[in-house]
Amino acid sequence: MHIVPWIHVVPEQGALPVDVLLPMTGRTYVARLDGREMRDTDSVFQQFYDGLKLPDYFGWNWDALSDCLRDLKWLPADHYVLIVEAADEALSGDAAGRRRLFRTLLQAGQRWSSTQRPEGIDLSRLVVVMSCDAASISRLQAQVRLCWEETVSS
Repeated sequence: MHIVPWIHVVPEQGALPVDVLLPMTGRTYVARLDGREMRDTDSVFQQFYDGLKLPDYFGWNWDALSDCLRDLKWLPADHYVLIVEAADEALSGDAAGRRRLFRTLLQAGQRWSSTQRPEGIDLSRLVVVMSCDAASISRLQAQVRLCWEETVSS
């Protein structure tokens, strides 16, 4: 089920076609994040800080995370893949925080995919893979879809 082209919800150990994740040219940076370690907002920020090697000026708040995900210039790559393992466990006790996380990822992916591409220049892109146990896939997809609908309606 496709919600947007830059977010994929897959079962644990699931597979996506390699061309979805890796472009034909350029360098790709892959960050693995663990939803089991994202129990509160501080631990979410820590996972992103460590996984994406966020710069020291990172502000440890949602706006700062959004800004960093829209930039990523400090990473030596042309394309970015974020793999969030156990994504269904991220902020499981904080529904508002989880929506904020998903909206942040959706908006960052939208920014990367809708950037004007000057003729002849292939700009970077961001792909987010959210894995979870098979029983949680439809629930996680529904949550991401709702966040996307909130994002485009606001």
